[in-house]
Amino acid sequence: MATPDPKLGGYEESSLPSEDVARRSEESRLGSGESRMSSWESELSSIQHSLKFVLTLREEFVCPVCRGVVLNPQQNSCGHIYCFLCLQGLLESSPPSGPVCPVDGAAITPTEVFQDNCCKREISGLEVYCTNSPACTSVVTLRHLQEHLRSCQYEQLQCCNPGCRAALQRRYLQEHLADACPHRMERCPHCQQPQRLSFIQDHVQSSCPEVEVDCPNSCSLKVPRHKLTEHRESCPELHVDCSYKKFGCSVQDKRGRVKLHEDAAVNHHMLLVLRSNTHLEQQVEVLQEEALLMQPEVETDSLLLAGLQKKIRPLLQQNNSREHIVSAAQRTLSRQEDVLSTVQLDVQQVSRGLGPGLEELEELRKSLDAMIQEVSAAEALREHLGALEENLKQHSGLLDLHAAQLCRNEQHLQELQATSYDGKLIWKIEDFGSRREAEVNGQRPCLSSVPFHTGTCGYKMASRVYLNGDGEGRGTHLSLYVVLMPGDFDALLPWPFKQTVSLSVLDQSGAANHRSLSFRPDPASKSFQRPAAESASNVAVGFSCFLPLNKLETPQNAAFVKDDTLFVKVKVDMAGLEPL
Repeated sequence: MATPDPKLGGYEESSLPSEDVARRSEESRLGSGESRMSSWESELSSIQHSLKFVLTLREEFVCPVCRGVVLNPQQNSCGHIYCFLCLQGLLESSPPSGPVCPVDGAAITPTEVFQDNCCKREISGLEVYCTNSPACTSVVTLRHLQEHLRSCQYEQLQCCNPGCRAALQRRYLQEHLADACPHRMERCPHCQQPQRLSFIQDHVQSSCPEVEVDCPNSCSLKVPRHKLTEHRESCPELHVDCSYKKFGCSVQDKRGRVKLHEDAAVNHHMLLVLRSNTHLEQQVEVLQEEALLMQPEVETDSLLLAGLQKKIRPLLQQNNSREHIVSAAQRTLSRQEDVLSTVQLDVQQVSRGLGPGLEELEELRKSLDAMIQEVSAAEALREHLGALEENLKQHSGLLDLHAAQLCRNEQHLQELQATSYDGKLIWKIEDFGSRREAEVNGQRPCLSSVPFHTGTCGYKMASRVYLNGDGEGRGTHLSLYVVLMPGDFDALLPWPFKQTVSLSVLDQSGAANHRSLSFRPDPASKSFQRPAAESASNVAVGFSCFLPLNKLETPQNAAFVKDDTLFVKVKVDMAGLEPL
């Protein structure tokens, strides 16, 4: 029942006189807070029937509808006062003949209902016992009761540790959190890392890196869990091979026994080493003999290599004009020269046989010619690819332009399909839970509906909603607003906008227990003047505390959120508005 910021226009509960609207709008701009339900009244609505007053509650302060103490009193012309929420329910559920006072049957005229601030001040000063009496003996005024309960040591609270369902009085909560709660955080006695108390035993037994555990190889040592890999390198019980295995020793045993074996079998190991060396010497002699036999062939191959080198040089000179081809050819020739040098070195050292001959050299020349042709073909292909890439960029730019235009056309078509011209909007908000969670995390704080119109040539409007609340209602209430937008026919319409607007959250249970509030525009407010053509919209008008979040998600006799979907209705009173 409030506007979103100091610039917004007036409002009313059902319908209020225009001069009263102007006065209350001014009070809202001054921040008086008397023209809407106070926060302490909203918080007491759930316990208003269980309050115990020090003095007997006067009958005039008892709501004739709910029989509890009156909260945010509204007075009818017959003189009786009602809770604001009770009066709203009475107006919404009234028969076609109109609502009547439940005390004397007098007709209730919404335009004659006003907020009784005098009665409100008297009720707020009544003394009540703490709701935790007789344990708590405090006596406070009604408006300060919730403030007292936020510090009352006898108030029943839920343990804040995840997984703990214990509920206990505030005076015992700190002791429970520090010493008794099985879900509290404690440091591991070994690694000092914080762990949930109920998980510490499993942590110590399975994952704590500082806990000493038995060696998996059954040696007598206990090793910290994170040093098991390091211990494996020195564990005496680990099975290893004898270090002389490559010389032919086949002993394999625990590390300690292998060490004893190596110390005790030195002679045997030396014999194995000598036998291996003798075998290697015999192989070297055979290779030397083969190298002597192949020396004439090597000399012939060297002469052929020299001739091939002379043939290769002209090819290198011809390729100097093309830097990329020359670079590739030089790298190839360098690799081939390294191969030839290796062959010559091997011949000189007579340590291994030399295999290449005339056939290999001929293949090498053919390979070089083929490589030069491949490089030329690659260069031509690269130029062709460059042209194709330029062409692709041009087509991609055109495709992006078409895609952007298509997106704008689809969005415009969706707006046209969803737009109404009868002054009514039914807005379906899906994925309620995830969207509200995104608002809590600071993402997309406001949702906006598609525009709707009061006629084919009428005012253009839209609705806005804050699922986690806005202004005074942030984090506690659903905030709901409506906003005037620049339209095509604004020059022909009367200004300022004067039509009464009703905002509703619809009940999906079938019981039609809708939650509705309405306001009448303040002609002096800029929010209801003709929107500037260069602006997106005027400042939004509505209610920052439209509906408490706890009553939105878990109402008593309604289902506002069903299948993760919320329905919002906006209705403009078309009375007195003549079509163009």
